[in-house]
Parts: sequence; C-alpha cells; structure tokens
Amino acid sequence: MTLSDPAGAPATPRLSDIAAQAQVSEATVSRVMNGKAGVAAGTRQRVLAALDVLGYERPVRLRRRSAGLVGLVIPELTNPIFPAFAQIIEQSLAGHGYTPVLCTQMPGGATEDELVEQLEERGVTGIVFLSGLHADTRADPSRYARLAARGVPYVLINGYNEHIDAPFVSPDDGAAARMAVRHLAELGHERIGLAVGPARYVPSRRKAEGFAAALLDSFGLSRGQAERRVRHTLFSVEGGHAAAAALLDDQGCTGIVCGSDLMALGVVRAARQRGLAVPADLSVVGFDDSQLIAFTDPPLTTVRQPVQAMATAAVGALIEEIHERAAGRREPPRRTEFVFQPELVVRGSTGAARK
Repeated sequence: MTLSDPAGAPATPRLSDIAAQAQVSEATVSRVMNGKAGVAAGTRQRVLAALDVLGYERPVRLRRRSAGLVGLVIPELTNPIFPAFAQIIEQSLAGHGYTPVLCTQMPGGATEDELVEQLEERGVTGIVFLSGLHADTRADPSRYARLAARGVPYVLINGYNEHIDAPFVSPDDGAAARMAVRHLAELGHERIGLAVGPARYVPSRRKAEGFAAALLDSFGLSRGQAERRVRHTLFSVEGGHAAAAALLDDQGCTGIVCGSDLMALGVVRAARQRGLAVPADLSVVGFDDSQLIAFTDPPLTTVRQPVQAMATAAVGALIEEIHERAAGRREPPRRTEFVFQPELVVRGSTGAARK
C-alpha cells in the first residue's frame, strides 16, 4: 500500500519515521534515499525494509535490478512451519539481490519434477528444496544429479541423502527426540511413545533412532522394545490422532513425543476424546515451534527448529554455489550437511506423571 495525501498523491517519506523504523540515524536514511556510497549493505537493506513496512513506494533510483530468479520448492502451506521457512528464505534471497519464486506442491497439483521443469524454463539461477523428494528414501535421487549436470545450483533442507552431492541443511532430529524423552523422564514418565511421520522419510528415521537411544539411556529398553513404542503415520493432525489412539490403547503411554506440532495437536485431541486431561493424564511434546503454537490450549511444549539459522545458512550455501558456477567451476558440488541444534521449549502441555 502506498501512503497518500488527501488529494491522492503519494506521500513524501519522512526521514524521522524511516529512521525510527530502521533504527538508524536520519543522516543514514538520507544517504540511502539519495543513493550515496558509504552505507553498509545490511544497513541499506534495513532502510529499504522500513520504507516497505511504512507503506512508502521506493524511489525509482533505489529499485535495483534483480541478480536473478531463485526457485523455492516446498511441500505445502497448511503446516505453518513451511511458510515460516519460506518467509525467511525469501527475505534472505532478497537481501542478496535475488528474486524468489515460490513453488508449492499440493495433492493433485504439480509434482516436484514438474515444478523444477517450469523453473528451468524461466531460467532460474538456483533452487532451494525444502522437505522434498530428497528426504524420501524410496525416491530416485538421480533427478538431482541430472539437475546439477544441467548447471542449476541447488541446496536441500530437511532430509540428508548420501546419494546426492549437494549442500544439505538439517536440524538434529535425533537430538530433538532425545531431549524430549529426557524432559518427560525427568517428570517421572516411564511409558513414553513416539508419534512420527512415515518411516521412509529421513527426519522420521532420525527421530526414531534418537527416541530409541533415549529409551535405552533412560530406562534400559532394547531397540525392539523401543520400536513397539513408535507409531508411523502422517505429519498432520489426523496422523497424530491416529498414532495417539494406538499408543494410548496398546502401550498405555503417559507421555508422547511427536514429529511435528500438528501431530501433537492431534494427540491432544485424541486424549480429550478419551476423557484424558493434558497434561494431568497425558504429557505431549511437539516439534517445530511454529508461530502460533504458544497460544494453543494448553500451550504446547515443543522442540524448536532453528528456522532462522537454517534458512539463512541454506541461502548462504546456495549463493556460494551460484558464485562458484559463475566463476567457471566444472566439478560437481561437494556433499556437505550443516546440522543445527534444536531447543526444547517447555510450556503447559507437559507435567509430572501421576503416581
């Protein structure tokens, strides 16, 4: 929206307002607005962002040419963690001068391969894949080798694959499961279950491995005993509801660790349908900590994905790949995984086990 005076003409930006929003001096704002040198790139970006937030149009001289298009391929937008990633990735790309192109998959819509084909037709400079086919151990990884052979740099988030030579960015899923189990064990829970997504996905496998290791450390349970406490369903409210039914009825769990916040909400719903109170009768731990999770009933204890750090690192890795390609590098990119530590956020959905 453009700010206007009563006659409908665009309003002249006030230096004081922009300076306050950007947290810089009016002199700095003036230098940016007049296109003068001597302003750090990050500071310049803050001033431009302040213009956007306040609803002012950028002066024509400040509208820089895009360094190129970068595709962002994500599974869907119903899980709030994906829009959270998308927003930060797009902001980071814009800060580097690139124009992001968001491509969303949905049931019955374009596949990942079709979206990639469309992006290539538009001459994208690079692609960011978030929780894509690279995370599916049953999918053919050769599609990424073919993409690299066509000279398109890319980076992959959430789902390491040893058959793909590219930069990967991941949370430590195993550590996430371990810290959730430790938290519940410290509250006196012994019958702890795991509700997680399909076993063919790398994040699900890593969480299940971390869960088994934590049950061994805390209670001396064997891997076979731990596996009986795991239910693989879908990363959704419905998936969490289905997993909870099995864990409550078959295993008598008093604490459930979930592979996503949406699954955790499904577990809470299943518990209430059985007349159980959360956390008095059942403690629930989610994973992701998307923006509105603190406002659920009860507020959800969860393991926070470091979205800001992961998204920024992914863009940085992609920009490095783009620059190396531009410099004439011919060999394929090295397979590297950047692993980020999650954080347990304790809220109201976990409590002491009943004696």
